[in-house]
Amino acid sequence: MRKLRGWDLTALLNAAHPQAPLAERNLWLVRLVDWLRRAPLKDVRASAAKETADSTPLPVRRLRHLLTLLERHPEHAQAFAGVLASVWAETDAISLFAEVGFAPRMALWGEFLGRLRRRLLPMTADTRDLAELFELLFHDEADADWINAIDDELLERLSLLFAGAPEGDWRDEMRSAITVLVSAVRSAGLSGALRVRMDPKRLVSRPFRNLATAWERVEHSLEDGDPAHLPAQLQYLRALMDECRAAVASVPDHLEEHGVSVDLMFGVEQMQARLRRIEELLDCLLAAHPRRELLRLVANLVRVVHERRSIRALFGRHYSLLARKVAERSAETGEHYITRNREEYGDMLRRAAGGGVVIAGTTFAKFAIMAVGLSAFWGGFWAGVNYALSFVIIHLLHWTVATKQPAMTAPALAEKLRHIDSEPGLQSFVDEVAHLFRSQTAGIIGNLALAAPMVLGVQLLAVAVFGRPLVGAKDADHVLHSLTVLGPTLVFAACTGVLLFLSSLIAGWVENWFVFFRLDSAIAWNPRIVALVGGNRAQRWALWWRENISGLTANISLGLMLGVVPALLGFFGLPLEARHVTLSTGQLAAAAGALGVDVVKHWPFWLCVIGILGTGLLNVGVSFTLAFRVALRSRGIKLADRKRVRAAIWARIRSRPLSFFLPPRG
Repeated sequence: MRKLRGWDLTALLNAAHPQAPLAERNLWLVRLVDWLRRAPLKDVRASAAKETADSTPLPVRRLRHLLTLLERHPEHAQAFAGVLASVWAETDAISLFAEVGFAPRMALWGEFLGRLRRRLLPMTADTRDLAELFELLFHDEADADWINAIDDELLERLSLLFAGAPEGDWRDEMRSAITVLVSAVRSAGLSGALRVRMDPKRLVSRPFRNLATAWERVEHSLEDGDPAHLPAQLQYLRALMDECRAAVASVPDHLEEHGVSVDLMFGVEQMQARLRRIEELLDCLLAAHPRRELLRLVANLVRVVHERRSIRALFGRHYSLLARKVAERSAETGEHYITRNREEYGDMLRRAAGGGVVIAGTTFAKFAIMAVGLSAFWGGFWAGVNYALSFVIIHLLHWTVATKQPAMTAPALAEKLRHIDSEPGLQSFVDEVAHLFRSQTAGIIGNLALAAPMVLGVQLLAVAVFGRPLVGAKDADHVLHSLTVLGPTLVFAACTGVLLFLSSLIAGWVENWFVFFRLDSAIAWNPRIVALVGGNRAQRWALWWRENISGLTANISLGLMLGVVPALLGFFGLPLEARHVTLSTGQLAAAAGALGVDVVKHWPFWLCVIGILGTGLLNVGVSFTLAFRVALRSRGIKLADRKRVRAAIWARIRSRPLSFFLPPRG
């Protein structure tokens, strides 16, 4: 079917048989449209000699050549019109007008599976569904462009192709399609999932309830030819449709405040698209000479067909709002990690130091798990539990782990980019960069300042009390071998930065889920919970979970990923290890305690120190960069003036370098 270069147009026209089986006639139409796209120019030069390739699309030139040939050969024109009329009569056109571009169910993942099926499985021409045949006919993305380029003179001549079709048929099918669309809009608008999230003021006039009745009145006037009442009925119908649009447009505002659901956003978009389709069909029905309106409708249907094939567009569009809410929730959390004065800076050092104390215990627990000699998966699982438990303890004690900050603070920093057009806004952004860098430095210093001495002190105490360190020389040698900068340490550190970023996404998603399903309200007001723990305690629990769900999720997910992901990847032959700057520092301190002070005289130790510095930079840099990019995209921010921002940051470094390390006095 695709090899059209060897085809002759005359042979193609000779193959038109109105009495052939429907599948053959459908296939013939597909071949004809392919000829319009792909026929060699030499086949159409005789009838298009006056046209230039620059002004007229090639399919339009071929169409003009086809019509010229049909006008010269009435027998071909009769067969041609017979095929078109018979296909129209034997296929369901309602599906073309009412279903193309719409999902059968208001579920995003159901639509994803449908699009995947369309991309992977071939379609058949043996169909009575005009929507399916339409997808076969116009499978090229450029079809909408050349269809829109058809001029009025060519439209007039195109009426020859539909000479055999009854005039009223397409109008009947369109009226039936509008009935289907109105029913779908009414059903979706009255469904609880959307209705309870619409602005109540928009539903006072009950637009969704009255929509079907208003359309029935318009339909009766169109069928009976009653022009007297039609204008008033049309005005009422369109007013109701405007109210429906306003009501459904209020749903995203509710979701912004109470949590996002991609399925609901998909349902909102589907309803808005159906309302637009109703308007397009009404334009065709009401036009005195609807050729141009019908052509515009066909071009829009072609465009919709190709939009519905795109899986990337589906998720890019519907997950953008969720990504923004996740980023905004991370930004709210990230504000707590940015210090702007000396008091906050000192508090960050204290909280980071507390985190370092817990990480010291985490280091010894990891060596203990390794000493048990579990299998790869269970060793990774219990290591992940160890990490997760440590991170949760740090969170509950209101301490901090430095590497958790970048993925949370990046969205907060991205929000400042909205205001860099003005000089004060640009300087405010540079201030925020300095605050963020200083806060991150304080977090790392606080973590390492206590983690390493605590581990080393415990090792020396064990030598003094038991005569040997808790972590032996064998494990110490393994640490020096694995943490060296000459090995894959930096690659592992970058991968750990990705896990840090993913934990922030998981935390934002879970918090959005918690808010969307109103679990805090359920905890506070569920009768069983209230009867079990009491009203006041239920209220306190609800508030506690609302404040801590994001932090708990982030810390638990990060800990488990640091342990389990390397084990799972190792099963597939991908040797990945977690390289967390604070944990690595604790391990190196344990190794130094086992091997003695002389270890600092040898290069392997300092290669590990360099590796830890690189680990810190990559942990922070990778997680921050990924979170920053997501925040930018989710907000639709394009950093076009990058040179200006870089120049402002470098100017601050030259003029006030200490502002990136020490807090201001005020």
